[in-house]
Amino acid sequence: MDEQAARLLEDLVAIPSPSAREGEASRFLVERMKALGLEARVDEAGNAVGSRGGGEKEILLLGHIDTVPGEVPIRREGNLLYGRGTVDAKGPLCAFVLAAARASLGPGWKVTVTGAVEEEAATSRGARHVLSSRSAPPDFLVVGEPSGWERVALGYKGRLLLDLTLRAPLSHSAGLDPLPAEMGVRAWEEARDWCVRWTGAKGVFSAFASLDPSLRSFQTTREGTHGVVKLEMGFRLPPGLKPGELKDQLTGLLKPMEGAEIHLAFRGAEEACRLPRKGPLAGAFLASIRVEGGKPRFVVKTGTCDLNVLHAAWPETPALVYGPGDSSLDHTPDEHIDLEEYARAIRVLQSALERLTGEKK
Repeated sequence: MDEQAARLLEDLVAIPSPSAREGEASRFLVERMKALGLEARVDEAGNAVGSRGGGEKEILLLGHIDTVPGEVPIRREGNLLYGRGTVDAKGPLCAFVLAAARASLGPGWKVTVTGAVEEEAATSRGARHVLSSRSAPPDFLVVGEPSGWERVALGYKGRLLLDLTLRAPLSHSAGLDPLPAEMGVRAWEEARDWCVRWTGAKGVFSAFASLDPSLRSFQTTREGTHGVVKLEMGFRLPPGLKPGELKDQLTGLLKPMEGAEIHLAFRGAEEACRLPRKGPLAGAFLASIRVEGGKPRFVVKTGTCDLNVLHAAWPETPALVYGPGDSSLDHTPDEHIDLEEYARAIRVLQSALERLTGEKK
């Protein structure tokens, strides 16, 4: 058991940091990075930033320090650590910090670790601040999300969120006219069915290539003689489908509804990205996983993360996603990480950094 690593993660997880309330966690992580020998600070966006090495060539390790809301009681059961953020994504972030602190860097290189804010809020405020505050992209980019210690993620689907507000006259439930709530259900069904038809027309058979709708929330209220329905819909976009194209389709599909006033507000638009398998970055991780006794695999994910934001701005920068943890536990009441897997991921990351900077062949 790597007790130093386990303690860092447990202490960080013990500090609640839902999106837009990451300040205490960022300050704590900065102090721990300083104690580990990194130069560290909280930047203007609230990101926790630490670095080692003084070279002009740079490897950026960007994770996120925020979590979704909801408490998961912190406890250890054998090698398992339970708590909100253990997997998504304080586990990968702490692995970045310790690998950066422990790695022997080649001359001319530096490593920067960033714990970004508001990744879970779909604003990606921390990642966007990184983009706006830099004069040039890094030489290599690794984004911290749970891939499993033996796997490297090379693709994430895009995203579009829609807040739909529908207002319509109330009528008697025994009558023939549809109630506002029923109109809201119909709007969701029309959006969902259009996505199913789009996927079917493309003839795709993989989750990464499909257009996936989700109904995130549904709320009804009464305003005098009218009913108001609010729906939040989410759409995961495959490569090749731009958020603007989907927005136009949904606007044409959902705006016309007889007897109802409808307002559509779109947000969180990100394009899908898929990265190449070959190159020194992927090669360093594959070799490091094998040395650790693993069987490396490439995967693509059906979610969206800060990789989408950064890759759109830095399309020529070699990038991938890596981190310990089982992503099926993201956001769940049972979120936990295997501390042995977490320790293996730290060793893989340390080895990969040393290979990329020339300290290890």
